[in-house]
Amino acid sequence: MTETHAEPTLVLAPPALEPEEHVLRTVLLAPVRARFWKELVYVLTVFVIGCLAVAYLFLGFGGGLYLAITVIGVPVLAIVLLGGRAWGRIYRALAEDLLGVAVAPPPPFAPASGLLGFLRSAFTDRASWRAALFLLAQAVLGVAVGYLVLVTVAMTMFIALSPIPWALIHPTNVDEYGVEHQSMVQFGDFYLDSWPKVLGFALIGLLGCLALPWLLRGVCRVHGLLTIALLSATARDRRVTELRESRLTAVEDSAATLRRLERDLHDGTQARLVTIAMALGRAEERLAEGGDPSDLIADARAGSKEALTELRELVRGIHPPALELGLEPALETLTARCSVPVELRVRLPGRPTPAIEAIAYFSVAELLTNVVRHAQATGAWVSVLPGEGQTIVVTVRDNGIGGVSTPVDGALGAGSGLSGLAARARTVDGTLSVRSPAGGPTVVTIVLPLAGSR
Repeated sequence: MTETHAEPTLVLAPPALEPEEHVLRTVLLAPVRARFWKELVYVLTVFVIGCLAVAYLFLGFGGGLYLAITVIGVPVLAIVLLGGRAWGRIYRALAEDLLGVAVAPPPPFAPASGLLGFLRSAFTDRASWRAALFLLAQAVLGVAVGYLVLVTVAMTMFIALSPIPWALIHPTNVDEYGVEHQSMVQFGDFYLDSWPKVLGFALIGLLGCLALPWLLRGVCRVHGLLTIALLSATARDRRVTELRESRLTAVEDSAATLRRLERDLHDGTQARLVTIAMALGRAEERLAEGGDPSDLIADARAGSKEALTELRELVRGIHPPALELGLEPALETLTARCSVPVELRVRLPGRPTPAIEAIAYFSVAELLTNVVRHAQATGAWVSVLPGEGQTIVVTVRDNGIGGVSTPVDGALGAGSGLSGLAARARTVDGTLSVRSPAGGPTVVTIVLPLAGSR
């Protein structure tokens, strides 16, 4: 038998660029990259709509103040002020599509009932006032600065392309002595009337074109920062939204728990108690007839033990009795019952409040259930350690296959099975993060406030 050996194949990687070469390549390619043209379109667009926005502010607020002597003026001012929200949506869309700046919108306007309530809500709407301030800033940044930038871009590109019209159109200028010069531009008595002069002038334009992307980038950077500062949701807005979502999650979680308890009691414990009652009824009848009811009584006793076991499981699902002794003993009991070997490490600076203990316990229970069902792991590690400030860090790690859905843009992927745990953590200002590369390991970290100690 003849053995064949494949010839080794040498794969050459592209040579790494030196820092100087990288900078030179970046500068030379900047004018032809998509980012330059997007930013140019953005500056042109905000210049146009900035002119419209300035007219809107002048006519809207000016007309509203003029009409304020009548009853109509006040509602007009309120509507004009709320119109700033619509302008904000336009500018946020432009920033996201052309600059790649993702801006979280402020919460929607929620007017109070009645005309007076609507007016009061409009004039106290912080998002509308911030949008109006943004439009006022656009009068300077979008219109005045935008005009200067666009003129600079147009002149620079014209200078770079000046040899083309100079050769095709043959423009002429006449000096004070009546002599014609084929020149598009003159500086006093100096005329661009020869190819060397025209090409030198065009070279200045080409060098200017290399600087244009950085001019646009700086202007668009200021636009992006202004958009984030005045048109995005504030920390207070995000906090209110999180509290609203957390409250909704808590209500839904409580309703789901009540439905589960009702179903378990109806289908399990109630049916078993009915069976016990029927067995005792037959035993009573047999005893009245002079028979031996011992087998029926034994069945009823066995059924009562099973009913007690089910009731204990239901109670444990509501509030584990082990938590009465503290989080560490409860987790020791939980990890000892897990079918996958679990190593537990707990070091608490103080005892958390009952709500924090319950969230930590049920989160670990859910995560260990996921490890057993989906991770194909041979071991797991659970730790509860002090975090920064008055917080505790709950970490669950396994050596399984990984690939768990991870947060996208700050939110857990749909169907990941962890969104409920994240929502439960947010109800107490906690956070949940996931690191689960393909092939493992999976690490889930939950940061919860200690909320004082008892």
